[in-house]
Amino acid sequence: MLYLVLGALALWLILRASGKPVLKRREWRFLTGALAVAALAGAAFAALREAWVPAAVLLMMGGWLALSTRRPPGASPPPRPGRMGLEEARSILGVEASASPAEIKAAYTRLMRSVHPDKGGTTGLAAQLNAARDRLLRG
Repeated sequence: MLYLVLGALALWLILRASGKPVLKRREWRFLTGALAVAALAGAAFAALREAWVPAAVLLMMGGWLALSTRRPPGASPPPRPGRMGLEEARSILGVEASASPAEIKAAYTRLMRSVHPDKGGTTGLAAQLNAARDRLLRG
């Protein structure tokens, strides 16, 4: 247990000493997820050996890591599809306030070609484009 703590401390010091980020946000989330699984497995192993204090510490550490992996700190929840304002919809589609329905549909089609899930985009981006188009066309 002492070697694990010393190794984690040494890793933290090495990563801090470099000055620039070594891992990007996605990689950190993957790493914390893997550490959470390892800590929870270690807690189960320690509990089977009836080492209750290390099991409790590892359980708390694994739970904390698992919860911190779910959402990065300071992240806001995703917007709800029905609550989009006109300005936000215009900025998503890149049209002006005086855009005609034909211009809105053309901008939607142009953007949807690049962000459609079948073309390598995500469903979240496609849903935002759909919501923006619907918001602007219904007024």
